Amino acid sequence: MPAVQSLEASSARSAVLAHLAGHARRDVLAPHLRICQCRERGCRWHPHHHGCAGSVLLVLMREHGGRIWRLADMCAACAGAVPHAAAVPDTFTSCRSGPARARRRGSRPHEHDQRRRVRETLTQLATVLPRFSSPIARLLALQCALRADGHGQVHLPGGLLRAMRLGGHAMPWQELEHAGWLRCLPAGMTKGQGGVEAQLLDADALTPAPGRTSRARAAHWALHPAPLAVARAAPPAIQLTALVLAAHTGADTGRADADQLTRLCAMSQAQLDDLFDRLLHANVLEAWNCDDDAGEVHWKARPGHQREP
Repeated sequence: MPAVQSLEASSARSAVLAHLAGHARRDVLAPHLRICQCRERGCRWHPHHHGCAGSVLLVLMREHGGRIWRLADMCAACAGAVPHAAAVPDTFTSCRSGPARARRRGSRPHEHDQRRRVRETLTQLATVLPRFSSPIARLLALQCALRADGHGQVHLPGGLLRAMRLGGHAMPWQELEHAGWLRCLPAGMTKGQGGVEAQLLDADALTPAPGRTSRARAAHWALHPAPLAVARAAPPAIQLTALVLAAHTGADTGRADADQLTRLCAMSQAQLDDLFDRLLHANVLEAWNCDDDAGEVHWKARPGHQREP
């Protein structure tokens, strides 16, 4: 540990983020060595244990009002149950590899990578946005987080906003501004034929510079998340729920911790049950059920489902 330093309040946040970022970059283990550290410690970092499941993520946790911070490898199930936690994107921990590594891969990102990136960003947003944030504000925040540059600046063109049924609507932007998550830039509502320019105020946590192209592809996938895409005219709550489920779906089936789903969708379990039924009646889902003993929700996408126009 370095020597204890006294920090001014104005510089403490930047110093803490820089310190944590250094650990995230230097101390990450090789994939075959990573295990769920939460499980190794008896799952003491979250209130309920429903069993480990999912891929292993590098997770940042905050305790005691920010006096204690922890970085640890953790399975997706445990990560979703830990309060005040967010997954560190893989692009952030692998940024030292730089362009040479990307050239060696030489392949286009698979849908699995786009789904994973959206899942990680949704988890981050569930941590930093107020619990009462509306579904449309969360969908907008996701696009901003994935499309922002390395300085946290984002420009959403008018065509994209109209496709999201947001053309000319200021309310979601005002909601995110009120939450202190972004700030619309001067004349940002009129520049670019109805496009909006904004500055993310949590750019250090949400928009690491590496992987901007792949994040943009993930943002595009989030607009029509196969295999659970719904009509663009569907209510925002339906769109957000379908997106969260698609981000946790492999092939045609998926599962997630029930508490995690309520956090990601910012809804009660009763509200989610109703939305699951609506997706069922809309022929987006073929079946779903809640395993009360395990505290998990399971679902199956309808084979061959196509998004409505």
